[in-house]
Amino acid sequence: MSTHDLAEHPAVASASRKIYKRIIVLFAVMMMLNQIDRANIGFVQEDLEANFGIGAAAYGLGAGLFFIAYFLFEVPSNVLMLRVGPKIWITRICVTWGAISAAMMFVQGETSFYVLRFLLGVAEAGFVPAVLYYISTWLPNRYQGRATGTWAVGALFAYSIGSLVSGPLLSMHGVLGLDGWQWLFLIEGGATMVVGVIAFFLLDSKISEATWLTEEERRELSLQIAAERPSEDAHRSTLRSMGTLLKNPVVHLFMWIYFAVQMSIYSTTFWLPTVVRDLGVDDANLVGLLSALPWLCTIPYLYFVSKRGDRHPAQRQALITTSLTIAAVGTIAAALAGSWLGLAFIVVATLGFKTVAPVYWPLLRERTDPMTAAVAIAMINSVANLGGFVAPYGFGLVHEATGSTKLAMLGLGVFIAAAAGFSLLIKRVPHWPVVDRSALEDTDLPQIKR
Repeated sequence: MSTHDLAEHPAVASASRKIYKRIIVLFAVMMMLNQIDRANIGFVQEDLEANFGIGAAAYGLGAGLFFIAYFLFEVPSNVLMLRVGPKIWITRICVTWGAISAAMMFVQGETSFYVLRFLLGVAEAGFVPAVLYYISTWLPNRYQGRATGTWAVGALFAYSIGSLVSGPLLSMHGVLGLDGWQWLFLIEGGATMVVGVIAFFLLDSKISEATWLTEEERRELSLQIAAERPSEDAHRSTLRSMGTLLKNPVVHLFMWIYFAVQMSIYSTTFWLPTVVRDLGVDDANLVGLLSALPWLCTIPYLYFVSKRGDRHPAQRQALITTSLTIAAVGTIAAALAGSWLGLAFIVVATLGFKTVAPVYWPLLRERTDPMTAAVAIAMINSVANLGGFVAPYGFGLVHEATGSTKLAMLGLGVFIAAAAGFSLLIKRVPHWPVVDRSALEDTDLPQIKR
C-alpha cells in the first residue's frame, strides 16, 4: 500500500496548510539567505583579486573549502540536532552562519579568505538535512515534495535576488569608509542573523509542542505521519550504524546522483558571473541581471516537477532522470556553443539540475529506514556537497590554465549524463514498508499539549 493511498483526516489537511504558511515559507526565506551567503563571493571575485591578489585558482579553492568543512561537520551536526531539537539547532545554524558571512568583510588576503570560508562551512553544516528531517517529521509524504519544492524556490530566488542586488551593494563603495564588497557581506550576513532570531519564535521541535495547531490537528497529523513509519520491531531489526550505511549500495546510488547535481549547481553559482563578464559585459548591474536569468526561468518548471511528483509518486524516478538529461544536454551544448548562445544553454542546464531536489528527497525517504533517515540524509548531503569543492576548484584551475571554462563545462556535462544513466537504477530499489494507519489508532503517541 502506498503512503499516497492512506486515508487522510480533514484535520491533517488543515494542519498541513498552517505548516506551509508558518514553517515552509520561513524555510524558503532561510534557504534564500543560505544560498546568497554561500555564493556572494562570485560577485566580488574581481575585487578580491584587485585588492588582495586572490587569483582564479585561489578563488576556486576558497569557494570549495566551504564544502570540505560541510563534509566534515554535517553528520555530527545532525546528531547534535537530534539531541537538542530542531528548533534550537536550526536557529543556531542560521545565526552563526550569518555572523561569519558578515565577517567576510574583514578578509585581508588568501589566508583569511580560506579560514572564513572554512568556518562558514562549519557553521552551516547540517542546515539542509535538518530542514529535510523537519519536513519529514511534520508533513505526510504526499505533501513533502511540494514543501521541498517551495523551500527549493528560496534557492532560486537567492541566486536571482543575489544577482540583482549585488550591483547596488557594490556601488556603495566609500559609504562610511567601507568598500562596496564589504557592504555586500555585511548587509547579507546581517539579514541572515535577523531571520535566525525570528525563526526561534516560529519553530517548534515537535508537533506536540505546536500550540498554534488545534488538539485535533496535532493528534491526527501525528497519526498520519506515524502510519508512514514501520513498526517498532522493524525499527529494531533494521537499525544500522553509519559504517553499515556507507556500505549500503542504495546510499551510494543516491549519493552519486546528488554529487552530480551539486557539481552543477555550484559550478554555475560561482562561475556564472565570470562567464557573463567573458561575453564582454562590464556593467555590474547588467552582470547581475544576466546572472539572475537562469534561476528565474527555472521557477515555473520547479513548481511543475514538485507538484507532479506529489500527485504521481511513481513518476519521481522518471522526473529525476528527465531533469538530469536536460542538465547534461544543456551543459554540453553550452560548452560547445559559447558566446550568447552558450548563455542560453546554461539556462536550459539550470532548468534541469535545479529541479531534481523536490523529487529526489521524497524518493530517498520512501526507500530509507525512518530510524536512520536523518543520518542517511546527512551523509548523502555531506558527501554530495563535495561536488561544491570539486567543481569550483576544477573550474578555477581550468580557467587559469586556458583562460576559459569551456573544457570544464564539457567534462561536467559528461558527468551529469552518467548520473542520468545511473538514476534509472532507482526503480530497482524497493519502497520501505508502510504501516496500516488503523493499527495506530489506539497506540500511545507523544503527549499532546492542550
